[in-house]
Amino acid sequence: MNIAQYLDSTYLKTPSQSGLSEDETLKKVKQLTQEAIDHHIFAVMIRPDYVAEVKKMITEKNSEVFVGTVIGFHEGSDSTDEKLAEATKAIEDGADELDFVINYKAYLKGEISNVENEFITCTQWCIEHHKVAKWIIEIAALNNDQIADLTKKISEWAETNFPEKSLEKIFIKSSTGFFETSEGKPNGATVEGIKIMLKNAGKLSVKAAGGVRTKEEAEKMIQLGVKRIGTSSALNLLSDRTMIQKDY
Repeated sequence: MNIAQYLDSTYLKTPSQSGLSEDETLKKVKQLTQEAIDHHIFAVMIRPDYVAEVKKMITEKNSEVFVGTVIGFHEGSDSTDEKLAEATKAIEDGADELDFVINYKAYLKGEISNVENEFITCTQWCIEHHKVAKWIIEIAALNNDQIADLTKKISEWAETNFPEKSLEKIFIKSSTGFFETSEGKPNGATVEGIKIMLKNAGKLSVKAAGGVRTKEEAEKMIQLGVKRIGTSSALNLLSDRTMIQKDY
């Protein structure tokens, strides 16, 4: 199992969240990118501010690592127009994949048509520009029935509005990793939550993100059926030397 090809190596903390300066943050992002290049990790997932710099670095090093970024992060409550503008800038800067936080608060309020509209509008924009759109539903904010329902709705919206050949470019993603939970509850991907998502995702792929920190956890998620894993612990997942390719 080549775990590296499932990974989005992730660094999404802002300088204020990490206590680092802007320069130190950029250095950390570039270090993450170099690690992804060295270990043939599928993609890096970074804040929009760093997309242009990282894309330039990857191009100069003639690497096939993809550049991913987040849109509407991390609460998802930006308007559709705001998300579309952010996505447009990210695409112009060279992003290959865009992970949108769906407006799960609107979903919880029953504003389903608004959520459907943002999904269709932003996904269409990505597909027109040959980009991958991943939709974060923030499972820690939902109960099991809501996880199933929102996953199923996204699947149905996708299959109704886009040709089948485009569905491989649409993912449903579990978590931002930034949602604040109480009583020590997990704020990222769980086996239970991922199983529910996979059961209801139809023809769409599922990405597990948040809380996957070991090779064993990654392998479990892959065995369940996820196609991608977002993690800030990519090198830990590759700590078994047999998992790291040697041809670099």
